[in-house]
Amino acid sequence: MASKQDWLDAGLAILAEHGAPGLTIERLTDRLGLSKGSFYHHFKGMAGYRTSLLDRIADQTTLRFIDLVEREPGLPARDRLRLLTDLVSAEAQSPALEIAVRAWAQQDPEVRAAQERIDRTRTEYLRELWVEMTGDPDKAARMSRLLYLIAVGADHVVPPLTPPELRDLFNAAIGLADRPDDRSERKRK
Repeated sequence: MASKQDWLDAGLAILAEHGAPGLTIERLTDRLGLSKGSFYHHFKGMAGYRTSLLDRIADQTTLRFIDLVEREPGLPARDRLRLLTDLVSAEAQSPALEIAVRAWAQQDPEVRAAQERIDRTRTEYLRELWVEMTGDPDKAARMSRLLYLIAVGADHVVPPLTPPELRDLFNAAIGLADRPDDRSERKRK
């Protein structure tokens, strides 16, 4: 018998391969070689499954990375940021799940709310690291958005950026922390 995690992992794979329209109980049972009864043993229906799947997506695509980075308690913020971008870059080879969830979020309010939570969690974590690095909340807000837009955009260009290309862009953006802010330069003139 498949575990709840097996059902959710199958859903992640189906979502990445076929998008939200392909996410059906029939396709899930076919993939796992199990009956609908097994599905209903773990979930009350497709609505409950979707909610659990959205939680799994947040765990796998966001919280897992933050947890990995935060396992190094004494690591300076710049090193944690570089570790985070290395982890994200390594996963850039398969952007299909991220693309599928964002497309699904355009059609479904529950998915949109989940995507908004994921985006907020990611950018807030980046902002916290940047504030720790620079002490400048305004710069941190801008740079967290810039880093996040690089990550999201890398999934959407065709062909997607390779992990080394994405890592190079992240490193260039992180290097901006060492440069004076253009706005503060203009204010002094």
